[in-house]
Amino acid sequence: MIYTCTLNPAIDLFVDVDSLEPFIVNRTNAEDYQANGKAINISILLKRMGLDNTALGFIGGFTGKYIEDELQQKEINTNFIEVDGITRINTFVRAGEKEYKIVNKGPIIPPKKKDEMLQKIKNIPKGSMLFVSGSLPKGISEDIFVEIAEIASYNELELILDVSSKKLLDCLTYHPYLIKPNKEELEYLFNKEILSEEQIIVLGKELLKRGAERVLVSLGEEGALYLSDKETIRVTSPKGEVVNTTCAGDALLSSFVGKLKSGFSTEDALVYASATGASTAFSMGLSDLSDIEQLIKEIDLKHLSEKL
Repeated sequence: MIYTCTLNPAIDLFVDVDSLEPFIVNRTNAEDYQANGKAINISILLKRMGLDNTALGFIGGFTGKYIEDELQQKEINTNFIEVDGITRINTFVRAGEKEYKIVNKGPIIPPKKKDEMLQKIKNIPKGSMLFVSGSLPKGISEDIFVEIAEIASYNELELILDVSSKKLLDCLTYHPYLIKPNKEELEYLFNKEILSEEQIIVLGKELLKRGAERVLVSLGEEGALYLSDKETIRVTSPKGEVVNTTCAGDALLSSFVGKLKSGFSTEDALVYASATGASTAFSMGLSDLSDIEQLIKEIDLKHLSEKL
C-alpha cells in the first residue's frame, strides 16, 4: 500500500498575466485552482499512473474541505485530520518570462493533533510505502521528520522524504528508502556552494554513506541525478516552454518511484520521471501524462564512472 503525508496542504492558484504592475488592477489571462501540497501532488500523479494510495495531512475550513473533495473525486483515499483555521491558499503568477510565487504559512497545529498524526502513521501496515514531502505548518517543529523516520524504520515502511530541512540528515540513520534533495537543498544541507556536477555526486554519495538507500537529485531544466550503492545515473530533461515549475519536482519524484513500484528498471523509471517533470513544468499544473511518450524521445541517460 502507498501513503502520502502532507503536513501543510494548500490550494494553489495559478494565474497568467501579460505583466505584473504595482498599484493597479492586474487582470489575468488565465487562472487555475488546484488541491496542492507536495505530497498531495504525489498522490494525484500516482493515481494518474494507476497506483492507488491514501493521502494523510492536516486540513481546516472550507479550503481544506475543497482539497478533500477534489481528491475523493479523483478516487484517491483520504485520511485527513481536521484542525481549526483555514488551509492556506498560495498564488503563483506567470508574468511574461517571470514567475512569482506567494506562499502562505497555514493554520497552527496544536500538539494533540500532531500526536494524532503520528498515531496514524504508526497504524500504517507493515511493508507499506510512505511519502513525506513539503513544508511544515505553524506549531510543528522539524523534529517531526525524525519522529516519522523512526516510526517508519520500526514498522518497516519504505520511507521517501522530500523536505527542505537539515533534520533530513538526522533521518538518515533510519535508512529511508529514498530522499530527493534538489541542488539548492544540497547546498543548504552541507553549507556549501555547489559549482559542478562532480560536487553534487560527492555530496549525494555522502548521503548514501550516512544511511539513505537511494538519492534522487532534481536539477530542474538540467534533469536529474540518481545515486545508490550500485550505480550513479545522469538523465537530461526535454526542452520546452516553461509555464510553471512549482510541481515539477513532485512529478519527477512520484513518477520515478511509481514506475519502480510498477516493476520498471531504474533507467526506464528515470527517463519517464524526467519526462513527467518536464511535462509538468510545461503545464499550468501537474502533467496529464498525454505528452510523455513524445518527451521521452528527447532524453539522454548515461551511467557515470565510479571515479567521479
